[in-house]
Amino acid sequence: MKKPTRIVSLAPSATSIVCALGAKKSLVGVTRWCREVAPVDGLPALGDCWRCDPAQVAALRPDLVIGSIPYKAETVHALLGRGLTFLAMTPRSLADITSDILLLGRLLGRERRAHTLVRDMEKRMQRIAARARRARRKPRVYIEIWSNPFIVAPRWVEEMVALAGGRFVPVPDSDAARMVNERDVLSARPEIIILAWAACGMRVNAKKVLQRPSWNQLPAVRRRQVFIVSDEAVNTPGPPVIADTAACA
Repeated sequence: MKKPTRIVSLAPSATSIVCALGAKKSLVGVTRWCREVAPVDGLPALGDCWRCDPAQVAALRPDLVIGSIPYKAETVHALLGRGLTFLAMTPRSLADITSDILLLGRLLGRERRAHTLVRDMEKRMQRIAARARRARRKPRVYIEIWSNPFIVAPRWVEEMVALAGGRFVPVPDSDAARMVNERDVLSARPEIIILAWAACGMRVNAKKVLQRPSWNQLPAVRRRQVFIVSDEAVNTPGPPVIADTAACA
């Protein structure tokens, strides 16, 4: 594939990777959800892989459109129907995140920068793990990214929790569906609760969450270990994930 010079990013993770690779100038449009993960002020703000205007995307004359799971098949079909080249990244783990960085590094002719970025992220993870090994215990951590239904954070966040010395609870049955029920949460008795609702930033009503029936019996609630975290800090499978993990370790 010829090196793309006009990229539309419909995923915050893709935008964060492109910018971290030093290729921001190749972006001609980004999803409106990118503002907190990368310096993209001034670029056209578009929809996402669920809902966007294919004509608006095509008008930017991109030679590559990048998205990420989950996406709506009809939206992708509409983009392909415009003759656009679409790359769908499917990250599920920390290893997948580094693979996506290396992939975009190759496509953008920035392989050396990509390998440097990955090495830096891996060193940060090693430092976090070294500090975590000195901890005496592993607290149970519940990270909620949506409330109706209850959806827990992606698997790479589950790996981040383990890396930082915690134990992610409750663990869902599969990576594809990260839904759990309230009974699972109550049975897991989390000692730390983190609320990182998708697309809400810091606008989470923690009081409403704490008023859920029986939640006042949870160790995290009794000990006031309930925190609101911007969802971009954990739900963006790109460089921001490791950067924020390092900052909070």
